[in-house]
Amino acid sequence: MVKEYKLYINGEWTETDEQLDVLNKYTQETYAKVSKASEKEVDAAIDAAEQAFRNHSMPPYERYKVLKRVSEFLQENKEELAKNITMEAGKPLKQARTEIDRATQTFELSAEEAKRIHGEGVPVEAAPGSENRMAFTIKVPVGVVGAISPFNFPINLVAHKIAPAIAAGNAVVLKPASKTPVSAIKLAELFEQAGLPKGFFNVVIGSGSTVGNQMMEDSRINLYTFTGSAKVGLMLKQNTGLNKLVLELGNNSPVIIDKEADIEAAAKNVAAKSYAFAGQVCISVQRIYVHEEVREEFHNHFIQAIGELYVGDPNDPNTDVGPMISEDEAKRAEEWIEEAKQNGAEVLHGGTREGALLHPTVLSNVNPDMKVVCEEVFAPVVSLIPFSDMKECIQEVNQSKYGLQGGIFTQNIDTAFYAARNVEVGGLMINDSSQYRVDLMPYGGVKGSGWGKEGPKYTIEDMTEERLVVMNLKS
Repeated sequence: MVKEYKLYINGEWTETDEQLDVLNKYTQETYAKVSKASEKEVDAAIDAAEQAFRNHSMPPYERYKVLKRVSEFLQENKEELAKNITMEAGKPLKQARTEIDRATQTFELSAEEAKRIHGEGVPVEAAPGSENRMAFTIKVPVGVVGAISPFNFPINLVAHKIAPAIAAGNAVVLKPASKTPVSAIKLAELFEQAGLPKGFFNVVIGSGSTVGNQMMEDSRINLYTFTGSAKVGLMLKQNTGLNKLVLELGNNSPVIIDKEADIEAAAKNVAAKSYAFAGQVCISVQRIYVHEEVREEFHNHFIQAIGELYVGDPNDPNTDVGPMISEDEAKRAEEWIEEAKQNGAEVLHGGTREGALLHPTVLSNVNPDMKVVCEEVFAPVVSLIPFSDMKECIQEVNQSKYGLQGGIFTQNIDTAFYAARNVEVGGLMINDSSQYRVDLMPYGGVKGSGWGKEGPKYTIEDMTEERLVVMNLKS
């Protein structure tokens, strides 16, 4: 059966005349239909959020209770939610289950942080003429948050936007990715069960060129939080005036394999983290720089580890690599591989496509100008790049326009610290791949990878404003 879903606006389920088909990404068959927002519904959602924020103050403990309930409901509904992610995103079931566990923690962390928001004392009395004054700061919510989330983590990356926003006392309008909207609707159902007051969470669905643009141009939205391409992030920056932004944009993560690394362990780690969710993760390994002295050893272990990955139906609990989000995206990645081959690259493993399923691919003999190296491939494709000098290697790593996360494998503490100081990324993982992330850590990039931080504690800093209060006391 094809199930139908409605929009969630001002605490009500809203049906529209137009619907959007949601495909099972493995079979490419329609498994759900969702109402599609018009200008009218988007305006109503923003109005509902603004009215909720202005007319209903949620004290911190109320926010805590709601967010804690949602975290509990996520676990209670874990299997259903994970299966939905597998259907609409094509994410292997075991990875979808992990996503629900992570989202649970994201909500728990946000719930706790709701009780810890505070300002600080300011010693204005130390200034001449202000001896009779006292001052302190308070943190206040920014107001209405416009959240635009991607397809690759349809629950947890929504959680990283919504949960801190509500923890800080804001109201939210969410536009989830059109390819994976059902997860966001199910999250709205959990908020409704948890007793969130009407208007504080609204879900509108449609394309970025319509719903996204309307949100971008609406002055009632005080902060935009967006995860997606650098191109769209730049457009948001240029068109949202002085409003606050939290942007998590593109990346092409580098991982360095030093000659003093544990080569076998590094190869297994990088193989697993390069191809999780078919490489469609912002911090998926894309560029692997291998020291010449260990190049052959690493290549052998790496190819062997890739061969042990199970590729196929994401509903199979043993599957490690499933389909990409669409056949068009798989074709696009295949074209990038072919283009690299025509310019001298060699395919060491994979490179074949079956519909939306692109097999894990390893390239060598690449150059820095190839799309598979300098752009964000967002597919199960990695390039092996040899180096002989660490300083020159890091200089080459830093030529990228992106800088979200990277990794280095080495047993040499001096090399590790040199990399930590010099690799231009928001986060560097030592003896781990670029794809390491836990939900409490500060997460964000530099250069074309955006600015602002995810991680509830850090996001709340962006989603609140500091207000100074000065008291003039009688002597």
